[in-house]
Amino acid sequence: MIDANKNSDNAFETSELTFDDFKKMVINDYDIAFKSRQASILGRREVLTGKAKFGIFGDGKEVAQLAMSKAFKVGDWRAGYYRDQTFMFASGMLTIKELFAQLYANPNIEQEPASAGRQMNGHFATRCLNSDGSWKNLTEIKNSSSDISPTSGQMARLVGLAYASKLYRQNTELQDFKHFSVSGNEVAFGTIGNASTSEGLFFEAINAAGVLQIPMAISVWDDNYGISVPAKYQTTKEDISEILKGFQREEGKPGFEIFKVKGWDYVALCETYEKAIKVCREEHVPVLIHVTEVTQPLGHSTSGSHERYKSQERLAWEKEFDCLVKMKEWIISSAILTEEEIENIEEEGKKFVKAVLREAWADVTTEIKKEKQEALALIDAIANEVEDVKKVSLILKSEVDPLRKEVISAVRKTIRLSRNQPSENRNQLINWYHKELEANKERYNTKLFSGTQLSPLNIKSIKPIYTEDSKMIDGREVLNACFDYNFSKNPLIVAFGEDLGNIGDVNQGFAGLQTKYGELRVVDTGIREMTIIGQGLGLAQRGFRPIAEIQYLDYVTFALNILSDDLATLSYRTKAGQIAPMIVRTRGHRLEGIWHAGSPIGMLLNSIKGIHLCLPRNMTQAAGMYNTLLKGDEPALVIECLNAYRLKERLPENPGEFTIALGEVEILREGADITVVSYGSTLKLVLEAAEELAAYGINAEVIDAQTLMPFDLAMDCRKSLEKTNKLLIIDEDVPGGASAFILRDILERQNGYYYLDAKPETLTAKPHRTPYGSDGDYFSKPSIDDIVEKIYEIIKIEKPTEFAPIF
Repeated sequence: MIDANKNSDNAFETSELTFDDFKKMVINDYDIAFKSRQASILGRREVLTGKAKFGIFGDGKEVAQLAMSKAFKVGDWRAGYYRDQTFMFASGMLTIKELFAQLYANPNIEQEPASAGRQMNGHFATRCLNSDGSWKNLTEIKNSSSDISPTSGQMARLVGLAYASKLYRQNTELQDFKHFSVSGNEVAFGTIGNASTSEGLFFEAINAAGVLQIPMAISVWDDNYGISVPAKYQTTKEDISEILKGFQREEGKPGFEIFKVKGWDYVALCETYEKAIKVCREEHVPVLIHVTEVTQPLGHSTSGSHERYKSQERLAWEKEFDCLVKMKEWIISSAILTEEEIENIEEEGKKFVKAVLREAWADVTTEIKKEKQEALALIDAIANEVEDVKKVSLILKSEVDPLRKEVISAVRKTIRLSRNQPSENRNQLINWYHKELEANKERYNTKLFSGTQLSPLNIKSIKPIYTEDSKMIDGREVLNACFDYNFSKNPLIVAFGEDLGNIGDVNQGFAGLQTKYGELRVVDTGIREMTIIGQGLGLAQRGFRPIAEIQYLDYVTFALNILSDDLATLSYRTKAGQIAPMIVRTRGHRLEGIWHAGSPIGMLLNSIKGIHLCLPRNMTQAAGMYNTLLKGDEPALVIECLNAYRLKERLPENPGEFTIALGEVEILREGADITVVSYGSTLKLVLEAAEELAAYGINAEVIDAQTLMPFDLAMDCRKSLEKTNKLLIIDEDVPGGASAFILRDILERQNGYYYLDAKPETLTAKPHRTPYGSDGDYFSKPSIDDIVEKIYEIIKIEKPTEFAPIF
């Protein structure tokens, strides 16, 4: 470990700078740092006065972030957290006005490009896509992946961003993709607070980076606290770099380079970052820069004061070792500026930040005030006709700086109050309301998916082609042929996961493909589900088409935080400024035991909105879905059937070209007596049950949902109900899981309720996990017997004289 706090003569490399150039650089740095501090102070004040909702800032980290920005080059990537405003300013990826725009939740994407007001302040991002959804040249800009709030959540994505550079450098087939990388020279910079290094994800990411040997540079801002909890309760030895010494690389033993430096020492910080990033960039060695003695002058956030939990001695120390105070002392002692000259810079800086604050507030309020005046004119016209509306008008007029919700709420109340008195004025207000409704939908409710021309939702179904000579093979071999075809066509496709590489995954879907395409494209990983997903996410953000495998569906819960918090929200939280078109491949449903027979689809439906959810019944269906997704630009989770890999299927003549449209159901068996909807492994049982029911004179129409996000866009389930008038949903999730999701959709969105002449029913697994063994499966999940008897009973209720009781 290199400790910049020891044996340092504080030399500062200026061999390539004249003194005037050096002086200008230092003055510019101090100016940026001081303005950043002022932005923190004024931003906090705006929250406390009620103009903004919540504030969290980067005060106390300014000088370290100046140093980091000097090492950050065009083409590099950041995966940080909400304390990095000074770095963003210094690197040119953010303006102070944009910081305030986000603080005020400005939904104008030109004024708040990181998230269009969708993220709270301090959550930074650059826009990687053009307005048409095509990629920008990422090597010509500095890049910041979109921040998330969960502590250490950025670490998983950081692994993937850095891993991309390794692939671009080592895979010679990728030399032509120069808009994504220049020979893999890009460094992925990560930042994290000291307390967040206590998270398991941090250690998983550190270990993954050490194994992979990737250009990942992680900076730990160490202010000795995690909100109110001091380091002695957070970290063994109260020192993260101390306990990570085992990761320090040695001759013949790859690992990390670890650096340690004080957060107030401008010269040592600049030297440290120059050394660390040089190693990281040139040698592709991960580095950790532990920045100690950082302060937090304004406390954790606007939710409270740090004076509640810090001693007077600590507060006095923080005041003395404030990085701006120390930098100012160094500037004066080095005869770069006088105290008076610095005070002039500070005075101008205060004026500048205040002016920018006013501009940002005007930007967000001017449009709303215009909407308020338009609404009031229409409301007042109705108030002349409806007495109760006058109060609504007075309340809205009293709002000096109204929120948009207050304007719209007043309009809606006026419409309700005037419901019994139709008039032209009322019609005009309703029309205005509907126009604003569309505008607000665009502001707040769009881009859950990218919605570009490359969206997989635009890809139509292409049927698999069979001939008389088409072979009957194991289902796994159909998948293998699909993957083989796609890998041969697109060198940006990579796949990785536990046991995926050498043995071709535990079910042989990738058998032989590592030998054919190499260890850089078909890759084994350690047991580390969170960073497997993060590895895919980061790769996808850098232009790759990753297939990240989680070995079993039950293990997806280990990575649910990354799927839900990061991948699923990425398009929405950047308003399609960033995408990650990755595929998560896993397998589930029926097999054996509590952790190898899971089908927690309801959990996924409620936690990964923003990721397509595909549930193929066999491997041919799975292959068609992969073909569709690899042509699109949106993320998806594909759950293959665990018990179907060795069932025989015909090999299509076009294994890499046929497609299955997302949101399109398939009618597997036509019938007129009842509509049965299911998916995945259960469909095999449903079809067998349907044959027995036919012998009893009951003809069931069996529908394969195929995908649940999206589900049945053409509303074919409703069309089936128009014929059968009865509905049964069958799956092996717990009660109230995916079956409830499907039922709600058919009854509410599709208005299937109007075609029912019997109570709609569901048949699901029991509410507990599936016990081990075939008997455990039989008594816990729907069986053929359960399905036959359930459908028979539904039909018997309507026709009791035709169908004798079974029991």
